[in-house]
Parts: sequence; structure tokens; C-alpha cells
Amino acid sequence: MTDQSAQNFIIVGLTQQGKKFRPSDWAERLCGVMSAFGAEKRMKYSPYVSPCTCQGVKAVFVDGQLNQLEPRAYNFMRNFAADNELQIEEGAGRPQD
Repeated sequence: MTDQSAQNFIIVGLTQQGKKFRPSDWAERLCGVMSAFGAEKRMKYSPYVSPCTCQGVKAVFVDGQLNQLEPRAYNFMRNFAADNELQIEEGAGRPQD
């Protein structure tokens, strides 16, 4: 059963203790898991998961619509943040960087 009210969130590259998460390209790697080859035969990030910055720190934006389309992928992103003790900003809008 899916949660129709799933929120957007941002996984911030800082641990709960305030330490910078490593490796430095973690956001691109995590988004790469959700990428696919586009028509131009190049890898393309999912429209629902994208790297960004949040207050100058690497981060990953996760669109709440992902939960309706692929709940396991949405839960994977949430679990990644929890397992690595990363900060999450709930209900965040898509960053404009």
C-alpha cells in the first residue's frame, strides 16, 4: 500500500552530528542508482531524484511523487538517509541551483 501524501524531502550531506558525509560525490552516486539512458544514449537523472545543494552542502532532492510511482525506490532513499544518519529536510521544494 502506498502513501498518497508522501512528501518531497532533501537528504543533506551532513550527519546528525554535523559532520560532512563522504565520499564527496555521494549525491551523484546515489542519483546514479535512479538514472537511465535517455534518447541521446546518455545517462540521465530521474526527474524524481536529483543532486542539488542545500545551504552550500551537497544534497539529494527526492520528489514525493516517486512514492506513488515506485514505493520501493522512495523507501530506498529514506532508508539510505536513515542508515547513514544523514539530515533530512521534510516537505522541501525542488531547489533552484
